[in-house]
Amino acid sequence: MRDVPPPPLPGEEDAGPSDPESVARAICLQSLSQRARTRAELETALRKRGVPDDAARAVLTRFAEVGLIDDGALAADFASAAHHERGLSARAVAIKLRQRGVDEPDVQAAVSHIDADSEQAAAQALADRKLRGLRGLDPHVQVRRIVSLLARRGYSPGVAYAVARHVVADAGLEAIAEADL
Repeated sequence: MRDVPPPPLPGEEDAGPSDPESVARAICLQSLSQRARTRAELETALRKRGVPDDAARAVLTRFAEVGLIDDGALAADFASAAHHERGLSARAVAIKLRQRGVDEPDVQAAVSHIDADSEQAAAQALADRKLRGLRGLDPHVQVRRIVSLLARRGYSPGVAYAVARHVVADAGLEAIAEADL
């Protein structure tokens, strides 16, 4: 297999041959301009573009020193957003962070801010939203679909069933109360 140089970056077509660290810097800056990335994601991008490992390591170390790469901060921001906005459980957040290549100490620090009360509240909010689309269905079907949603978001079966039963029961009581009026 022959060595093929990485394809040129946009605006780099006429630039001629560059040293590997310049190419690595350009690739990293382009990737980071799109969204925050972990060190592992940038390593993968550099490897795919054919950047030598020593040049990649040097650039990534320098980027970490100046704060352009901070897996701990990225993990904390991601964990907060994924939990509060998407309703993911701490377990699901940890899995997603590990998939992105975040080291275990950073994963644990990021998910340590998600406590049981916060998970319960997030599960409750998800179940309430889901129930709006399930009006008119059999309560058993409602419970099953809510449990499925919560399971996909990483909640334990115990939490998922308890929240689903509670939300469906409350909705049934409200329906009875409205019918009596």
